[in-house]
Amino acid sequence: MRLVLKIILLLQALFIVTFVSAQQEPQFTHNMFNHMGINPGYAGLNNAICATGLARQQWVGFKDAEGNRVTPETYLISVDGTVRALRGGIGGSVMQDKIGFYTINDIQLGYSYHRQIREAKLGIGLQLNFINSILDAGKFLPVDETDPLLQNLQGEASNMMFDLNLGMFYQVPEKYYLGFASTRLLESSKEYDNSSGAYNNFRRHYYLTGGFQFKLGRNPAYEFIPSVFIKSDGASIQTDFNTLVVYNKKVYGGITYRHQDAISLMVGFTTKDMQIGYSYDVPISVVGGYGSHEVMLSYCFKLEVEKFKNSYRNTRYL
Repeated sequence: MRLVLKIILLLQALFIVTFVSAQQEPQFTHNMFNHMGINPGYAGLNNAICATGLARQQWVGFKDAEGNRVTPETYLISVDGTVRALRGGIGGSVMQDKIGFYTINDIQLGYSYHRQIREAKLGIGLQLNFINSILDAGKFLPVDETDPLLQNLQGEASNMMFDLNLGMFYQVPEKYYLGFASTRLLESSKEYDNSSGAYNNFRRHYYLTGGFQFKLGRNPAYEFIPSVFIKSDGASIQTDFNTLVVYNKKVYGGITYRHQDAISLMVGFTTKDMQIGYSYDVPISVVGGYGSHEVMLSYCFKLEVEKFKNSYRNTRYL
């Protein structure tokens, strides 16, 4: 526990002077529930089959000069499960990320190799990444009508690309976790199919996350779960500082601070194997005035079979 705390504090100290937010990849406030979405090493580590859905609408109400709604919207569904025969787990995700008139449809499929290290478990995973990028250039409002690039961009253009993701995830259940991942390893680049000269170029991204869990005071019903989530494309860094308080493993509330971007409030509850969460981002950046909504839904089916005690009848009472 002390080691994890020292690592998190060290990471905060290393990056505290350079936090900005300007990456290509989408962001989620529920990052502590979205490990599978960015780290293939997490697949199957919980000895269960889990599905998680996230829906985010960012800067609600933001419109262009003609009144078109151009707010970023992201939808993600991820599924993972343990496969003992493969000594690990498999997982995948489907995501749609839309920013204005630009849309990315992303399908990821991967495998994670598991290694037990005393009470901890380490997952090392690789994902195949299939990307469909769509640009609806017909809705652009050019400032300069003579721009040759915009003149050639008529209607909808698209392309298909392939890439790879790599990740490692280390966790001790109900104690702490550490994860590192890199997406868009190949930094795929391709021109759109209308030969206009416009092209899509992805940058490699890096993710570092860590958190720990402990009881609050003398009341074991309350748990305190602080965590940090760092994302970088090599040129800029964005960091989320998260704090959750969970009551009786059923209800939680929390707050996230995203440097120079937003303060987020989170609430949620768990019923049996299902978890539902909601967050609202209060902007503190120059885009101020437009909040962001996010909904999370997760379901896990445990693969462990409960052990029942053997019982025997007394032959005197047959």
